[in-house]
Amino acid sequence: MSPPAPPRILLPRAPALIAGIREAVWLDLDGEFHHLTLAEAAARARAEPALVCHAPAVAGRLGLDQMAAIDLLELFAFVRPARFCLPTPRGLAEALNLAPPGDAEDAAELLIRAARTLLEELAERTGQDSAARAGDTRSAAWAMAKAGWSWSTSVLAALGVSGDLGRGGSLRVWERLPEWSEHAPEPAPGNQPVEPEAARKRLAELLGVNAEHRPAQADYASAASQAFIPRERVGEPRLVLAEAGTGTGKTLGYIAPASLWAEANGAPVWLSTYTRNLQRQLDGELDRLYRDPGTKARKVVVRKGRENYLCLLNFEEMVSRHRPADAVGAGLMARWALATRDGDMVGGDFPGWLPDLVGRARSIGLTDRRGECIFSACPHFSRCFIERAIRKARRADLVIANHALVLVQAALGGLDDESQPQRLVFDEGHHLFEAADSAFSAHLTGFEAAEVRRWLLGPEGDGARSRARGLKKRAEDLLGLAEEAPEALDAALLAAQCLPGPGWQTRISEGQPVGATERFLGLARQQVLARSQAPDSPYSLEAECQPPIDGLPEAAGDLANHLGRLGQPLTVLATCLEKALDDEARELDSATRSRIESLSRSIQRRVLLPLAGWKGMLDDLNTGPQDRVVDWFGIDRIDGRDVDAGMHRHWIDPGIPFAKTVLEPAHGVLITSATLRDGTAEQGWLAAERRLGTVHLAAAPFRAAMPSPFDYAAQTRVLVVTDVRKDDMAQVAAAYRELFLASGGGALGLFTAISRLKAVHGRIAGPLDQAGLTLLAQHVDNLDTATLVDIFRSEEESCLLGTDAVRDGVDVPGRSLRLIVFDRVPWPRPDILHRHRRAEFGGKAYDDMIARLRLKQAFGRLIRRAGDHGVFVALDPMMPSRLYSAFPEGCEVKKVGLAEAVRVTREFLGGT
Repeated sequence: MSPPAPPRILLPRAPALIAGIREAVWLDLDGEFHHLTLAEAAARARAEPALVCHAPAVAGRLGLDQMAAIDLLELFAFVRPARFCLPTPRGLAEALNLAPPGDAEDAAELLIRAARTLLEELAERTGQDSAARAGDTRSAAWAMAKAGWSWSTSVLAALGVSGDLGRGGSLRVWERLPEWSEHAPEPAPGNQPVEPEAARKRLAELLGVNAEHRPAQADYASAASQAFIPRERVGEPRLVLAEAGTGTGKTLGYIAPASLWAEANGAPVWLSTYTRNLQRQLDGELDRLYRDPGTKARKVVVRKGRENYLCLLNFEEMVSRHRPADAVGAGLMARWALATRDGDMVGGDFPGWLPDLVGRARSIGLTDRRGECIFSACPHFSRCFIERAIRKARRADLVIANHALVLVQAALGGLDDESQPQRLVFDEGHHLFEAADSAFSAHLTGFEAAEVRRWLLGPEGDGARSRARGLKKRAEDLLGLAEEAPEALDAALLAAQCLPGPGWQTRISEGQPVGATERFLGLARQQVLARSQAPDSPYSLEAECQPPIDGLPEAAGDLANHLGRLGQPLTVLATCLEKALDDEARELDSATRSRIESLSRSIQRRVLLPLAGWKGMLDDLNTGPQDRVVDWFGIDRIDGRDVDAGMHRHWIDPGIPFAKTVLEPAHGVLITSATLRDGTAEQGWLAAERRLGTVHLAAAPFRAAMPSPFDYAAQTRVLVVTDVRKDDMAQVAAAYRELFLASGGGALGLFTAISRLKAVHGRIAGPLDQAGLTLLAQHVDNLDTATLVDIFRSEEESCLLGTDAVRDGVDVPGRSLRLIVFDRVPWPRPDILHRHRRAEFGGKAYDDMIARLRLKQAFGRLIRRAGDHGVFVALDPMMPSRLYSAFPEGCEVKKVGLAEAVRVTREFLGGT
């Protein structure tokens, strides 16, 4: 590579393209605007690469499967790695401090201005960087240029790089990452309590002297402090259930006592929330407590599962293949890896839109999704992002986790070091039932069994050149530590042939299974099809396990025997490895000990625990089901195509294992939400305790409830539309269209089924676009849900269609959310599992409770600040009045026609 030359700003000679719902704008090289039909724009885009923002989304608008383009987001990801930007022209303008575009022509011109701004920034920043950092930037650009990156000429000119590309361009950024170091084991936590007055005082410090006085928030912090008192008996944690109405300020309310306890007792408090994106929001709130970034980096750690972090070994193996198709993705990933705070690729500082641009395999596919980590045998172990996070969490004050991680780790017997948090805060506690239901379930399906086979044998068939590693490769250099180990490993790998191999879906659907597992799955699938009312339905199917069809009990028994023969040598192997820790204690170095412990734990968790669960399910198929669980067979379908089949087991009451494995071992737990209870009376608390599993503890919880400070009667309107047939999608779409137009945007449309969402989107996208309103849609737009919500939040005139994931994850204060329209009452799906739970938890009253809680959670999205105003509309004339208690006291629910609903919406929101 030649020495750097003076930088030059060289813009690509390319037109700019903005694609709307109905038409596109093309800005040519002479500066002339062309308003084109989408078909005309597609023809031009095929003939000439253009400047665009988010090429996959533009291609989708133009009806193209893919298109060659010069994407501004790729340049942004290169120049500003690990920095936030909405993947829209307006988002680029905001990120770069440029004037926002007023129309499509402005947006086209903005793409050119944004390109110049980014290139100028790149030239200036690289000139100020250290020699090493500047060299990394030039190396990444050079490697991408050799593969023909569309921005290569412009970027290399800005970097002052010229001459023959030759052999330059290295992406070995793992060599630049800092190493973490081990520390002495942390002492046992102290037992100093947090007094209520101390919690109030800390809260006041967090809020500052000029903060609005909110007595309910101080009362909440005082109540939350009860979870930070020493427990008096084993198995009886200090448990607090605290319902805090929207606007109470519960986040800072529990941060106050949690931070005090961590400081006083030298151990972390785990703050768990439902989604990874909510983890990001909670992390932002902690800026109030730790204003110095360096202090916060030491005191606060965001923890997620291994599958969320970049695996450096996977990245190295992608880079080492030197495939031109990987070069752009590898270069952008290299830039991000050097800039990221913690290597978190899901909800952290990794752009959610980058996988759309470079492909999932070259981005989030580089995580350890299959549990194939080789731990200390990895050459990057001392720089590993997840290992760094694990060690930081042990010394942190506050660990921000999610329910899935906390519960799955508890189900597996502890965290990565087999410890369990002693003090826990579960925010969004109303989701604990669903989280526990997922964590403590078992699935003997083709996909799950094939994943175990892959973990044991490594990739086979067409995937043989994959990055994946089988057990033999991970364990081969440890086998000499025990005489029985090589034989046990060989026996296990031979027995693993009973699990589904590549192509199993085709074989079982064609009735040609191979091996014991595929034979069982084929018969299970046959039973589901035989007993389904609509076997040709495009949706997933299910059937009771009893009575089984001919041959199924025998196939289950045969599979149980094969699984036993697989589990036996693996148990021997794990025991041999654990025994070596004792026998070779004097000779083993710390890295080898760590590998042995990790491999033994992986065998237990990744294979032996699932095998034990599957064997129990198969045995019960012949002896009869257990009382407290429900089993069924299912076929999973996506767009009418079978993707999985098998047997499922869930607890009827997942609160039982949650209480036993999570609550009982803890010393103090706070479960909090704005929607813990269904109603305000004693019956509401009892239902909440039953649903959360706290009724299975010896000691009763401490209860606290703080009402919302908002005046819902003045700030909201709740309407039930009575003249729209919910099964007529033309009527439903017309209602959405008119209501969205009446609100002028800021509207969230919630749906109980993806098919209904898509049907409405197809009918209303054009009219809304003609009115100047942007329509975003989950399951339609080529953007992840978190990015869609970010765009919706930032653009007051936009509208968003979504399902339950949007309902539960939207936090949009102000005018950006001023209307919520629900397509129909969100009744629970009447599947086999729900039928058993309905019988256990109260029949029809259980259905009503779930529907009310869902309505309550959706309504809670509407008002987030004192100045907010909003309208909630249900398009279900059959909505029973007994569900009206889902809405806050003082809210009058009015049954109206659509015309009246439109008028009320327009008039009520017109002055906000």
